[in-house]
Amino acid sequence: MHALADPAIRVPRRFVDLLMSMFITVSRFRCGSTDCGREGNLRVKRHPWLIQGRGERHGGGHAAMAAAAEIRDDHLDRQKTKADEYAFRKNPLPWLTRMLLGVIAFSSAGLAFASVPLTQPAASLHAQYASLAERLQHTPFQRALSLDSSESSGELKGDIYARVDYPFATVSKALNDPAHWCDVLILHINTKYCRATTDESTTALAVSIGRKTPQPLKEAYLIEFSYRVAAATAKYLDIQLDAQEGPLSTRNYRIQLQAVPVGNGQTFLHLTYSYDYGLAGRLAMKTYLATLGRGKVGFTQTGGQSSGQPEHIGGMRGVVERNTMRYYLAIDAYLGALATAPSLQLQQRLQSWFSATEQYPRQLHEIDRAAYMDMKRSEYLRQQTPRSVRKTPG
Repeated sequence: MHALADPAIRVPRRFVDLLMSMFITVSRFRCGSTDCGREGNLRVKRHPWLIQGRGERHGGGHAAMAAAAEIRDDHLDRQKTKADEYAFRKNPLPWLTRMLLGVIAFSSAGLAFASVPLTQPAASLHAQYASLAERLQHTPFQRALSLDSSESSGELKGDIYARVDYPFATVSKALNDPAHWCDVLILHINTKYCRATTDESTTALAVSIGRKTPQPLKEAYLIEFSYRVAAATAKYLDIQLDAQEGPLSTRNYRIQLQAVPVGNGQTFLHLTYSYDYGLAGRLAMKTYLATLGRGKVGFTQTGGQSSGQPEHIGGMRGVVERNTMRYYLAIDAYLGALATAPSLQLQQRLQSWFSATEQYPRQLHEIDRAAYMDMKRSEYLRQQTPRSVRKTPG
């Protein structure tokens, strides 16, 4: 009892004490005797006879009362510690979760909780970014990018994960606007027209898809995308474009963009492009792959040729990979042009998109630069005016 009988000095709290105080308010005390050396935590008691300030000693007529109070609190704390240790051994997960949340809060916001906590989708995207670190570092795409695709029963899907050198605030502001998405989509070589409309409850994008060469709008196929902002916070963006129907019995189109900040003025993006297809769609695609699309490939490597060149995936997965990449490069070209003067941004976007596609000529080369630039300038001017478009080609 020597330590309790000696005066106790209140000392500055350590980091672990601050974490503990998120759940149980404690102060740190050290024994006043030089030959004692005991130091520990006591729960804060706002009793007028106990210590009032840092570095003050118990003394005078109140010393005995203070010591008695400390003995009582020490006994109660020992009992509670035993109960807490038993609860931790029985089920440690809640305690570890609380501690982890505390560490995250303190590391990101000093001695306060983070002002904008991560949502589960944002946390998942951060986890995906961490898991792809090696692939983003050693990539065949000449940029920090990873591409995956899948083909299941009646569904095609492409996913691109990429780190871009644009601040999250810039990305969020630019892409949280349906009209800006039309400026993005028109860069794709098959997009002939795009216009955003908003009524009281919904926002839609009318997108006409057609050939890779100039084409009258009435011959293109109209797809009506619904535009939805699933999330837009200071730490997470989720934009979803969905269409129930497409050409040749295709359906359930989705273009989804997710984004999170990853530090150093960079943003991590996840782009998904997917759709379902029926029997007519499968037959039409097989016809295309046997004729105009013959020899076209995607990006996934499936092996090597005798010449030493890599073998790339073809077929329907090749189709979805090419289009996913075209949409991603359109997003990147749009973001990159924001730093130029507004009057020059269209020209910059078109040049950047075409130059980017030419980095992958095996997959994406279709027409020369001059033909692309002329076609897209004309299509961009056309989409500035609302038009009556037909849903099926005439």
